[in-house]
Amino acid sequence: MHPDTTALRRARVGVFGTFATSGFVMGAWAAALPSVDRRLGLDEARLGTLLLLIQVVGLITMFAAGRIADRITTRGLLRWTGPATQLVLIAPALAPSYESLLLCGAIYGIGVGFVEVGLNAHSVELERYYKRPIVSSFHGFWSLGGAAAGALTSLGLTLGLGNQAMLVLAALASAAAFAAFTRPLLPPPGHAAGGSGGVPASAARIGAIVLGALFVLGLSGHLIESGATDWANLHAARVLHADEALAPLSYTVFACAMTVFRLLGDPIRSRLGAGRSLLCAGTLATAGYALILASAAVGGLPLTWAGWILAGSGIAVIVPVLFSAIGDAGGSPSNIALISISGSTGMLLGPAAIGYLAEATDLTIGLTVPIVLAVFIAVAGPITMRRLLKGREPENAELNTPLTAAH
Repeated sequence: MHPDTTALRRARVGVFGTFATSGFVMGAWAAALPSVDRRLGLDEARLGTLLLLIQVVGLITMFAAGRIADRITTRGLLRWTGPATQLVLIAPALAPSYESLLLCGAIYGIGVGFVEVGLNAHSVELERYYKRPIVSSFHGFWSLGGAAAGALTSLGLTLGLGNQAMLVLAALASAAAFAAFTRPLLPPPGHAAGGSGGVPASAARIGAIVLGALFVLGLSGHLIESGATDWANLHAARVLHADEALAPLSYTVFACAMTVFRLLGDPIRSRLGAGRSLLCAGTLATAGYALILASAAVGGLPLTWAGWILAGSGIAVIVPVLFSAIGDAGGSPSNIALISISGSTGMLLGPAAIGYLAEATDLTIGLTVPIVLAVFIAVAGPITMRRLLKGREPENAELNTPLTAAH
């Protein structure tokens, strides 16, 4: 049974809302960390342990989340776990001790793992209804949600609201919003509206070699992104000796470029196809990091900002393309979860990989890691897409054939 146009539009609005709400909660949590740090008297090691625990627990949960979604559908997974995950944000806000904060962090990590897999897999299922690229713009709304949380936190503090109170309000509002946004979500393509199984009988089996290549591509994309998230501002301050007020702009221009290109990524992939999109993405990221490294010798901040803009523009579409391609190939939610797992793995390994190399040499040498990985994506991405989509339906079989629009 194919849903009508109204149902599709309502479902798409629902997915936009769930992505934005999830990004908002992550942004609210990040914005509240300084106040949690001050309230409980944490040091860098304890705070780092908390953040690592959330990532590790979330990563472990993702392995189970894909299998559960195969059984109860991604819609069921989001309806059961989404609102509860947003509500759990209350716990770290009120945690009375470091030990209780660790427990709250672990519970929050479980929720993050379920929601991330559910959101990404469901967005791919909805794209299969539309038969044209729509996934990238959802990721753009996640970024907008995070930015909104930071802005509202800053406004609240300016107005004299306590950070604990704001975090509790954010959790309550986000839980209610998530529950509302999941109501119009649709069952997977190939199921009746009342169906309970998550994987249609026609779901494709993707070979282990191709799945392995997809995992490495996803890992590489997130490692490249972590080079900006963790090191962009430090590069400006340590290597370029930028003013304290100007150094943070390096990550800002990167994040803005990534958000804009995620919002624009769907028509780009519709025109170029998955393979050429990854080729262009890897090339842009390579050129961007090359400018960043060159800025130490010539150009200074303006050149490095241009580099971060190029890098952000390229990185923006890598992960959405991988999610969509698995959907185009008829992959199951557990297949799609593999990219979420690669993302968390990349975010765990990225800071260490670049940091240890930078410690042994210098930060300029450390930032060669993203360049190597970007070249790998530009070369291996099109080859993997060709193998993944080989023999599929005509609209998806050719590497560079755009998907047809739904009417």
